[in-house]
Amino acid sequence: MSLVTMEHLTKSYTERLLFDDTAFGMEEGEKVGLIGINGTGKSTLLKIVAGIEEPDEGKVIFRRNLYIRYLPQNPEFHPGDTILESIVRDNEKEPHFTSREELEASAKRILTKLGIYDYEANVDHLSGGQKKRVALTSVLLSTADLLILDEPTNHLDSDMADWLETYLRQFAGALLMITHDRYFLDCVTTRIVELDQGKLYSYASNYEGFVKGKAERMDRSLASERKRQSILRKELEWMQRGARARSTKQKAHIQRYEALRDQEAPKVDAEIELDSVSSRLGKKTVELLEISKSYGEKLLISDFTYIFLKNDRVGIIGPNGSGKSTLLKMIAGWIEPDQGEIQLGTTVKLGYFSQENEAMDGSLKVIDYIRNVAEFVQTKDGSVSASQMLERFLFPGSIQHTRIEKLSGGEKRRLYLLRILMDAPNVLLLDEPTNDLDIRTLTILEDYLDSFPGIVVTVSHDRYFLDRVVRRIFAFEGLGAVVQYEGGFTDYQAAFERKRREREDGWITGEEEEKKRGKGEGKGGAGGKKGNDQEEPEKNKTGKKERSTEREHQKKLKFTYKEQKEWETIETEIGDLEQKLEDLDQQIEESATVFGKLGFLMEEKAETEKLLEEKMDRWVYLNELAERIKGGE
Repeated sequence: MSLVTMEHLTKSYTERLLFDDTAFGMEEGEKVGLIGINGTGKSTLLKIVAGIEEPDEGKVIFRRNLYIRYLPQNPEFHPGDTILESIVRDNEKEPHFTSREELEASAKRILTKLGIYDYEANVDHLSGGQKKRVALTSVLLSTADLLILDEPTNHLDSDMADWLETYLRQFAGALLMITHDRYFLDCVTTRIVELDQGKLYSYASNYEGFVKGKAERMDRSLASERKRQSILRKELEWMQRGARARSTKQKAHIQRYEALRDQEAPKVDAEIELDSVSSRLGKKTVELLEISKSYGEKLLISDFTYIFLKNDRVGIIGPNGSGKSTLLKMIAGWIEPDQGEIQLGTTVKLGYFSQENEAMDGSLKVIDYIRNVAEFVQTKDGSVSASQMLERFLFPGSIQHTRIEKLSGGEKRRLYLLRILMDAPNVLLLDEPTNDLDIRTLTILEDYLDSFPGIVVTVSHDRYFLDRVVRRIFAFEGLGAVVQYEGGFTDYQAAFERKRREREDGWITGEEEEKKRGKGEGKGGAGGKKGNDQEEPEKNKTGKKERSTEREHQKKLKFTYKEQKEWETIETEIGDLEQKLEDLDQQIEESATVFGKLGFLMEEKAETEKLLEEKMDRWVYLNELAERIKGGE
């Protein structure tokens, strides 16, 4: 049964057209992930579905008595409430709780899973991440028919994300959410809806299926456009042929040309183009020498030593509040270690992408915010201006003179990232870079980091990002221990689980564990990088295979005897079919009152149109082949 149906949805925000006469709907029990570029209207769509905002045009139909609960991106609370008071206030009318005590007990269970233990803390004193987890707890306690969650995975560590995945998969109602956690989307969703150029496209699959479906949709769209352009070129030749050809021009032929000419070409999102922008990094990089750090009685880091190599890719993981961001801030020089020393080489130039969008003045224009760092940067393609870099970062000229305060949260994060990169660092410190960045931006950032000629150190709970980017994990495992694991997040999980089983079975002693640490699963030591000795033979095989395929392809670039004959007659056949369609239209008009004959004519017209379409497809193929043969390809 349908829960929500939207038709002809249109909505603008300032000068931006967010939804352009599009449609959306949800059925009972569906788990839908909404994705798209930041600033294109994803959160606005959630608010419309939640009944908080109205579209400018279009119809929104809700099922009668539909119960919706909504988690906003930045939740607000009743001033002065404790955590439990706030949750009780939101859920006291939930029918499945027979008493306040039962409600509070359920709330405490979920809060504990999400890392909140002081249930009597005042909500006014919570951090942004804590507030989000309290609001998430409140929403999850409901028996809503439809949960609407805006970025529920932000501020969740991997254990919390795993728990939430399981909870939402088992949730009996429907789910509509925005998240940029690709593993989370893969595990939870049954449908992906993409917001692209004001239109909504639906894919009946999880994220992995969406990636394949999106590529197929774009291929079909581009193939259709190539076909349209190819037909237009040929049609234009026909239209310009002269007096003898004019006598054969049919009315339907001209109308078809005009319809093709007036069609809009498919719109393709601009891609973020990031050239590697960095400074030279000398022999001495970043050295952490026996550092320790505590806050009050809580020991975060104890006697940790590590020397970064030039191309290190290190991911830092651990529970919230364990000291991950503190380690980055010590490397950046924002805070000092209690003991030990952090040494930076003379050529080290740090770029610190913090969680808080430091020094982002909302009154500044976008272009001025970037120009304050550099007017030009040097890339492999030469000097690039601040305005050009903004264009590459999906900030077109129409937005560059907009004040920062008018940008979405994700756009602000993207702009802040560009500012960091404009300063040409050679050591990148990224603190939760995946929060609020859309998937397309993350994909391009990941590609950029592949070729970044420096050190990358990132704190992240995004398991996909860690698997994609890092080659070493620093795991905060309590009591000041920072333990090193080789590989990405999936490698860490396997190693950690193996070590846990060995401990439980008594296979490994404390002394043996220390020896293992010295071989790669340890507290510290000099970094290293993976070799790729086994990759080159495979690359050579691939190259030979591609060259062989190319030679075979070149041999085929000629007409067969049958194709040559078909090419000589196909235009005449197309003209005959177009003439037949025009004659059928005339007969249909004359037989409008003769029911039996009209039905026969309509069937014949449908068959003729199908045959014409097949001939046009075949003509496009033969025409392209003829052009390539003529061009000597």
